[in-house]
Amino acid sequence: MCVGVTLFTVAGALSRAYAGDPNEPLLLLSIPVLVYFVRGQMYARQRVNGVRITERQFPEAHRMVAEAAAAFGMKRVPEAYVVLGNGVINAFASGHGFRRYVAVNSDLFEVGGRLADPDALRFVIGHEVGHIAAGHTSFWRQFGISVANVIPGVGSTLSRAQEYTADNHAYKFCPEGVQGLRVLAAGKYLYQAVDFQDIADRAATDTGFFVLLVNLLSSHPVNTFRFAALSDRSRPGRIL
Repeated sequence: MCVGVTLFTVAGALSRAYAGDPNEPLLLLSIPVLVYFVRGQMYARQRVNGVRITERQFPEAHRMVAEAAAAFGMKRVPEAYVVLGNGVINAFASGHGFRRYVAVNSDLFEVGGRLADPDALRFVIGHEVGHIAAGHTSFWRQFGISVANVIPGVGSTLSRAQEYTADNHAYKFCPEGVQGLRVLAAGKYLYQAVDFQDIADRAATDTGFFVLLVNLLSSHPVNTFRFAALSDRSRPGRIL
């Protein structure tokens, strides 16, 4: 559906350009170039500012990336970087050209290092490599959903579905690391005192219009929905 929105918009732009409209069609038809340059700039930023994860530098994390790529049947091991988090708990996967890479914020990376919870880091890396394995980081996919991404609730719904898919990859790769997602709810120092199942159970009780609205507009499933999906593997994650 998101790709259909983009194709419909581009087809309309081509039609208006053919009819002689020089303004809006030109802007819309520049989207592929914009996507290319945004991805290229983001990749360059990680390379020049981040710390490359290699066999010599953070070898345990490098092994996790390689093992995740092998588990998912990938031909190439993606590059991986530690980037300055400034207190933000985050990680992401992206690409540029034929390159694919994973970036983990330093604050989240500390969970597997200084806080001695390697399974949590392994789950996160499995999640991000899962995005790459599932094709979420390709240029054509990013272009195909680019217009839908600016429509509230449309692109974000696909994004939430992709997050569940990446979680499925991570769970297959390191099911024992699922408890590490508690860091999203309480941060890197308090998360080990959090009851994972309590958050998961609240998916059935903490509901209502505004809960659904917050979820609808979010690029990631709300924590209660996401934890519930990882707790009960008999049913898919809740998208809406």
